[in-house]
Amino acid sequence: MSAADALPEPDGFTDIEQADAAVLDGLEPGDVVTYGEVATVAGYPGAHRAVGSFLRRSGGQFSWWRVVTASGRLVPHNVEEQTRRLRGESVEVRDGRVIG
Repeated sequence: MSAADALPEPDGFTDIEQADAAVLDGLEPGDVVTYGEVATVAGYPGAHRAVGSFLRRSGGQFSWWRVVTASGRLVPHNVEEQTRRLRGESVEVRDGRVIG
């Protein structure tokens, strides 16, 4: 991640980033939500891609592993790490997807 892609301090977040951050900060171990659910709860229905972009730029600041696609699929480029983290929170994962 380049310096230009790094997220600003929370006071410098856009409105949608602040709303996404609030939703993500509220997730607890074992919670799994979709990108679309984060966007909707944050007040920006349909902005699921913005959630993904925000998480990509967050540098691990938020619990990215608790967010999956609408079909339950894990992050394609980091399936092993996401699987490990979710299973550590007692979430069932099989074949790159959250089960249940």
